[in-house]
Amino acid sequence: MSSETTDPVQMLERELAVRAFQLTTPRQMECVFCYVDRMLDDFGCDNTLRWAVHWRELRAPRATSLEKRLASRGGYCDCEIFLNGWTPSAHAVVYDAETEDWRWRDPRPSCFGVRRGSSQPCGLWMPLRRPRW
Repeated sequence: MSSETTDPVQMLERELAVRAFQLTTPRQMECVFCYVDRMLDDFGCDNTLRWAVHWRELRAPRATSLEKRLASRGGYCDCEIFLNGWTPSAHAVVYDAETEDWRWRDPRPSCFGVRRGSSQPCGLWMPLRRPRW
């Protein structure tokens, strides 16, 4: 008997696991912000730092203060990173008068990349300015 299974359910489960890994693995040199933004587009937010932590585990395991740094700017979950802490840089977006909102340039810029182990954003992102009270 072969060690390779022909059970269709097991084969499908293996195929799904491989596809899930492919879909959720950070791209080569992709910064944490571009990765989280891409994952939010595809899978949404579950009110945790699921995608930021996943990126850190795979790309920068020594960046143990990433969650603390994100939280210091109001990023307590993946979507809050962009609601409260960071926004696309001015050169990466254009103002859409029809929707009265900012949108990515077309085509959307690719991640500028970061060195391996860096948890800093690439040049597509900048901190949101907070009002001085």
